[in-house]
Amino acid sequence: MSLDTSKIAKSNSAEPAVGSTPSKAGAAATWADDRLGLATLMRKNLRKVFPDHWSFMLGEIALWSFVVLLLTGVFLTLWFNPSMSESVYQGSYTQLRGVPMSDAYASTLHISFDVRGGLLVRQMHHWAAMIFVGSMMVHLMRVAFTGAFRKPRELNWVIGSILLLLGTIEGFTGYSLPDDLLSGTGLRAADGFLKATPVVGTYLSFFLFGGEFPGDAVIPRLYMAHILLIPGLLLALIGAHMLLLVFHKHTQWAGPGRTEQNVVGYPMLPVYAAKAGGFFFMVFGVTALMGGLLSINPVWKFGPYDPTKVTAGSQPDWYMGWPDGALRIMPNWESHVFGHPISWNILIPIQVLPVLMLTVVMLLPFVEAWVSGDKREHHLLQRPRDAPTRTAFVASLMAVYGLFWAAGGNDIIATHLHMSLNSITYFMRGAVFIAPPIVFVVVRRWCIGLQRADNERLLHGYETGIILRAADGGYTERHQPISEAEATTLASRERDRVLVAAGGVDDNGVAAGSRAQRARARISRGVYADQVQPPTAQEIADARHHAEGDTPALGAGRDHPADD
Repeated sequence: MSLDTSKIAKSNSAEPAVGSTPSKAGAAATWADDRLGLATLMRKNLRKVFPDHWSFMLGEIALWSFVVLLLTGVFLTLWFNPSMSESVYQGSYTQLRGVPMSDAYASTLHISFDVRGGLLVRQMHHWAAMIFVGSMMVHLMRVAFTGAFRKPRELNWVIGSILLLLGTIEGFTGYSLPDDLLSGTGLRAADGFLKATPVVGTYLSFFLFGGEFPGDAVIPRLYMAHILLIPGLLLALIGAHMLLLVFHKHTQWAGPGRTEQNVVGYPMLPVYAAKAGGFFFMVFGVTALMGGLLSINPVWKFGPYDPTKVTAGSQPDWYMGWPDGALRIMPNWESHVFGHPISWNILIPIQVLPVLMLTVVMLLPFVEAWVSGDKREHHLLQRPRDAPTRTAFVASLMAVYGLFWAAGGNDIIATHLHMSLNSITYFMRGAVFIAPPIVFVVVRRWCIGLQRADNERLLHGYETGIILRAADGGYTERHQPISEAEATTLASRERDRVLVAAGGVDDNGVAAGSRAQRARARISRGVYADQVQPPTAQEIADARHHAEGDTPALGAGRDHPADD
């Protein structure tokens, strides 16, 4: 067999080795690399290490569900007609044939019944929106519970909070587009919310709807916002979120070999890229399964929107349920200023409360850094029990959200459980103020109890359930040391630092330090004073020495079970 030497570098004693002429693709790659430096950039980032833990998949679910939204959304735009012009339906759905309706609603029916695969894609799009918002919310809670928003990731936390807000608004604009009776009821409510704004309310309503409700421009305007404005903002913020993730490096759980200066995991290529790609197809497959088997938003049952009608038992999508619940249980407070009504029963639950909740969530990392005085960078995650006050506060926020969300279905609860609607409303009014403090106290004490249990396991090992009897007749339960991996995890918790204001008094007998410093010290004591601090290295060493020095009578039989 002859050897093809055409692609082998030629060499002789007088001339250096010369490679063969590169291919066109190689030449193009070399040309681009000489001008853009892509090889160095790609070599560095494609080998970037990412830690591996199931909780990190929550953010990926949000990312891949957004990709599913983009793919299905492009399909739907090919047939959807965002027009409020009226026409008579002559499609294949016989129950509505001959009924006047907007072109937007008629095109939605056309997608659902006449376009091959249209109903599947439309339902996949709606389910993906539900998963997108839900996974962002759960991901946000994971970040809050583990302290992943600490320096240097405060900005990424703010971006994530804005993404959750934009995803909610995007969902509202999306399910308003079909112009059916249910979505029209939601737009009717939105019109009332805008008009409740003092001074400029009517102007805002006329601007959105193009005149008196329902006008003839709201669907095209929502459509432009739904497919261009908000997705563009989402893409930009997601890109910034991912770039900051790569720049700051991914957080990781404490464990053997893991420090604040390194990342233990798998490289982007080939391991993490393969896992991420497989996870995308899992998200896509589950979404397709839900779209094919689980009906959602059957607009043909609601009929076209008619301002003179309203859908009985109408409920918004779940992520819009909590402000709706706040609206339902809000007392009918209204006042008049210079003859103009101020509808507090709408302003507080719809305009003030959501902004307040979002502000509280966005300020969490900054408030915690101010209270703790911690200016260090953190790349190791905390277990929720390691920060009892933060965990309890986030749990109380979840309680507020859950109660408002349940209140959004007070009519459904009343009809299905045969209960009084007024009784449910009064209960919810009290529960949103009473339940969160109870949740805060219970969760905080629970976390502190878990801290004590961790210290006991770290110092004395775990209980084996084997009872030993000493020569003097006393009984002792045998303890075995925990594994090195678990010990490393438990010992990685940092000791809390309680801030102390400048002590003493000045010449006039006034306490030293500014009011802000004294307030900060009081808050720091309230946050950290009751927490159980991890044992010191000396305490751990003393405990191990004590365990190794057990008497033979108590240590006998440690390597074999006790006799029956």
